[in-house]
Amino acid sequence: MDKSKGADTSATASFLKTQLRNALIEQRLALPDRQERADLLQRVMRIWLVGRPDTVIGAYWPIKGEFDPLPALHRWKEDGELQGAPQPRQIGLPVMNRQHKTLTFHSWYPGCPMEHDAFDIPKPKDTMLIVPTLLFVPCLGYSAGGYRLGYGGGFYDRTLATLQPRPFTVGLGFTQGFLDDFEPEAHDVPLDAILNDNGVVWPIG
Repeated sequence: MDKSKGADTSATASFLKTQLRNALIEQRLALPDRQERADLLQRVMRIWLVGRPDTVIGAYWPIKGEFDPLPALHRWKEDGELQGAPQPRQIGLPVMNRQHKTLTFHSWYPGCPMEHDAFDIPKPKDTMLIVPTLLFVPCLGYSAGGYRLGYGGGFYDRTLATLQPRPFTVGLGFTQGFLDDFEPEAHDVPLDAILNDNGVVWPIG
């Protein structure tokens, strides 16, 4: 077997995936109605959360035109307080572990102390470590079957492999990011659900 051919194929696939990622970022940033789409997804997310039993939810700080989940989650937290929920609801944002290249989640609330990580993304500073039972993840792209295309760093994949019990995972993205010909790799694990500005994408039905 010619190993060089396998290496060439892998390098080509990696290059094409990088090109796809760059194209999706450019498309998302150029969306003329991105705010309208974001408002719709806020509504979808709030409705989807009704009746969920979770009290600790992990999310992300939006970058590169990503949908911002934090307003809907803050509303979810306030609703729990107004309803007199027996256990306070908590929101967590990721903090990167440079050594293991995984993420831990630390408590976030509007106005909490923040600092920038190695990628210049804001993260909570010295707030409490929490373990989410539900995790919202950003989708640069996504496909049928619940598969997600991220930025290629592998942080979420490694993190999910270490979290016990594994949280329920929900992808968030705009309809623009749907990929009808995306081929997942052998190591890709599908998300439990995907939401976009049209509603629930996965699971179908």
